[in-house]
Amino acid sequence: MSYHWTNGAHVRGNPPVHFNVAFPDGGRTFVRPGRWTGMSERVYALDAESLPVELGLSEAELEQRRERITDFIAGTVDRAGADGAVLGLSGGIDSTLTAHLAVEALGADAVRGLVMPSEANTETNMSDAERVAERLGIEYDVVPVQPIVEAFEAAYPVEEPLEERVETDPLRTALGNVAVRARGVLNYFVGNAENRIVLGTGNRSEALTGYFTKYGDQAVDCNPIGNLYKFQVRQLAARVGVHEDIVTKPPSAEMWSGQTDEAEMGLTYDALDAVLMLHVDGPFSRSATVETLGIPESAVDRVVDLYERSEHKRRMPPAPESPTP
Repeated sequence: MSYHWTNGAHVRGNPPVHFNVAFPDGGRTFVRPGRWTGMSERVYALDAESLPVELGLSEAELEQRRERITDFIAGTVDRAGADGAVLGLSGGIDSTLTAHLAVEALGADAVRGLVMPSEANTETNMSDAERVAERLGIEYDVVPVQPIVEAFEAAYPVEEPLEERVETDPLRTALGNVAVRARGVLNYFVGNAENRIVLGTGNRSEALTGYFTKYGDQAVDCNPIGNLYKFQVRQLAARVGVHEDIVTKPPSAEMWSGQTDEAEMGLTYDALDAVLMLHVDGPFSRSATVETLGIPESAVDRVVDLYERSEHKRRMPPAPESPTP
């Protein structure tokens, strides 16, 4: 049995239910009910063998996105009158894909990478970051941010020893955010000094759920892959030749030791993307999303909560309204 969008969703065992669907940039979606595996280590997961939502793009659509993104990067640099671009390299899929596309758009000589480890970063990821830069032939430097984080720790005005609190929230999160914001400052330091724009590496899934540090990894001039869900990031990364071990690596912002994106958000990216595409970006109601995906209401509520609580991150800082004349 095939599943496809006509002007709506064809769902196994049910008659077609028609919607006027308008997803970002015309991305196609294929929907079928899946098996819900429930909670595993406090993470909502969908059975990978029965993926409920095919978030992928066709080969033609992937090439369109690839061309659109490279044109966007080149145009942004040109309009800024810049000499190139700089970006942070983490060894993860998002920064790696962005680096590949930047080199396609600008050439290796115009792209500069910064590898900025803190004590939470694994040696494997930092090695992968350097490997990406060397494979692409771009200039890069390793700039540790841990001394910057430690300077903030030393300046923190508390009487009790900080070491006794560092493993607890919210201080652990605060120190992780210091590292992320320090990287943003370093990116702009290099960008300003060398007349480069700062490329962000955030994707649409992270933007909609607020999974980024305010004035940190989204302190950038543009987000080339900001219109791609995480599943589509993996898909395009594989297409442009990113190594498979990076494509399949468990995503982690590495804000602290052992941290993973999915454990912190409480859902796998496949489950998250499915709810985002159908309910937050798409036309499905809460109940229709639950029924279509075969997931508990609490999973949909979790995504909606992430979206609503992070709205402030997607807006300019508010100011009082001007008085009426």
